[in-house]
Amino acid sequence: MNAKIERVKKEIDKTKEKISEFQAKLRELEKQKTEFENMEIVEAVRGMDISLADLATLLKTAKTGGATSGQLGPKSTNQEQEETEE
Repeated sequence: MNAKIERVKKEIDKTKEKISEFQAKLRELEKQKTEFENMEIVEAVRGMDISLADLATLLKTAKTGGATSGQLGPKSTNQEQEETEE
């Protein structure tokens, strides 16, 4: 076979091998990221100091879009904020 073709085939094989290695590394990094995110969530939930029943209710409410920011009254407008600053 032509030497140029052989060289290109070797380069293709080498590149495919590198791609495979990078894909494996990417999967491992994504797995690691998910584990860190899960640990962060668990720590946040444990820090809330609420019962499991209350946690379940809170999560259901958040999932359905009924969660609030904890603000009691309506949000103030920019005009109201400017008036209070003056």
